[in-house]
Amino acid sequence: MSSSGVVSLQNPKPFLKWVGGKTQLISEIDQLINKIVSKEKKKFCYIEPFVGGGAILFHILNQFDNIENIVINDINYNLVNAYREIQKNHLKLIDLLLDIETQFYTLKTIEEKQKFYLAKRHIFNSIHDYSSEKIALLLFLNKTCFNGLYRVNKKGKFNVPFGKYKKPNICDKDNIISVNYYLQKVKILQGDFQETLNYAEKNTIFYLDPPYKPLNSTSSFTSYAEKIFDDNEQIRLKEFCDEIHRQGNYFILSNSDVKNYDSSNNFFDELYEQYNIKRVKARRNINSKGDKRGEIFELLITNF
Repeated sequence: MSSSGVVSLQNPKPFLKWVGGKTQLISEIDQLINKIVSKEKKKFCYIEPFVGGGAILFHILNQFDNIENIVINDINYNLVNAYREIQKNHLKLIDLLLDIETQFYTLKTIEEKQKFYLAKRHIFNSIHDYSSEKIALLLFLNKTCFNGLYRVNKKGKFNVPFGKYKKPNICDKDNIISVNYYLQKVKILQGDFQETLNYAEKNTIFYLDPPYKPLNSTSSFTSYAEKIFDDNEQIRLKEFCDEIHRQGNYFILSNSDVKNYDSSNNFFDELYEQYNIKRVKARRNINSKGDKRGEIFELLITNF
């Protein structure tokens, strides 16, 4: 706290580890948004239909004063409820997380920690309604599971194994307080990306970060939501981009570059041929085979 008794807020950052997080593409996306915002001296609306961990969202909340109306959406029910919990009920969430963290830190061996993790995972999977306890368990599991993955089986049960961390930061209290403050000006939706079009105004920027098209048969990790995002969904998303463009608004879309593994694969080059396609270097760390990690290209596609 400052001497005046006011909590000094830090810059908000993602409160979950999330596969495909966009931290490393922030500077590229920042330049693209700046291109629009600095050119037109007016207020903008920002919509993110696949918010995920929110790296770009938090960057925008922190950097752009002339982006006022902000709408986020995701198909993942538990993820969206975590945003809503922090927006409306963050102090209760902090108390629950501190309690879990204290219990976890008193355990001496990795075996005890794993047993505790599996017990909490079982409770998480047995709570079917939205509750503060379920969200606290989601954050705990995310900080202690293998690689921060979110993966469910065919029955929709979270099934990621324990990550063997000794002292993970389970309750990042300062960040949760900061995220709560910044989320007060954000509208939070849960559903299909298509529905976010209803919230577009004049001068809207869409940032689209869909589930990436797998680069090969081994790189697709099993489901993050119960509905699979296949090629038909990628095509439906392109039609959604066409509609944004028709309405006179802006979009920035990121996706995998399938040419990394097959230079003759023109799926995205043909699908988005009337738009601007830029290949940017990125690192992927989700592959379990160490030699398959490292620098590859991703796509940034825009209509400006």
